[in-house]
Amino acid sequence: MLQVLRYASENVFVPLTVGGGIRDFKDANGRYYSSLEVASEYFRSGADKISIGSDAVYAAEEYLKSGVKTGKSSLEQISRVYGNQAVVVSIDPRRVYVKDPKAVEFRTVKVRNPGPNGEEYAWYQCTVSGGREGRPIGAYELAKAVEELGAGEILLNCIDCDGQGKGFDIDLIKLISDAVSIPVIASSGAGAVEHFTEVFRETNASAALAAGIFHRKEVPIQAVKEHLSEEGIEVRM
Repeated sequence: MLQVLRYASENVFVPLTVGGGIRDFKDANGRYYSSLEVASEYFRSGADKISIGSDAVYAAEEYLKSGVKTGKSSLEQISRVYGNQAVVVSIDPRRVYVKDPKAVEFRTVKVRNPGPNGEEYAWYQCTVSGGREGRPIGAYELAKAVEELGAGEILLNCIDCDGQGKGFDIDLIKLISDAVSIPVIASSGAGAVEHFTEVFRETNASAALAAGIFHRKEVPIQAVKEHLSEEGIEVRM
């Protein structure tokens, strides 16, 4: 992966963010590497920012439980050495519908589209391990905690919307972008140029991400930029 990163950084001249494997570990020979050492190798290989996922969830859980910043989490160590602007936290939540918002300890929102049993509220459960494991922490609580721990940016995914092409989860993105002062990148669900306009008009997202529609060339990147510009939304052409 480091070699891929080096080749990419030699040919790509926009900010390059790299995620995956940024945690403490021991190699096959028993040598210990700290998350800071891993991140440092990424930066030396051409990364401008690193993205932390599951490790940030565990750090936030511990911080909310103890109320103490130990300085030992990967998030705290890397942001202390390289600055908050170099650390992105990727959040992968899934929607959990509830009838009564007081029935859960996490921040809920009144959703635009009711749940399967007519539920009008939902909270967003954070996941780890690529969405395979749910954790006892909401996206709102996680976002607030990681900002305090040193995150400089949040990449906000939504498992329910990913790959659907029906638009971003506006309820989720508004909840998180209103809760923190750091930039929030809206992700998951884009399928048309109008979806980008919607997310910028209805939330405080600083950027919007799409993958499949660009990779498959269903929607050209330039078409999105031109549409945003025509709609009066500032964008670098």
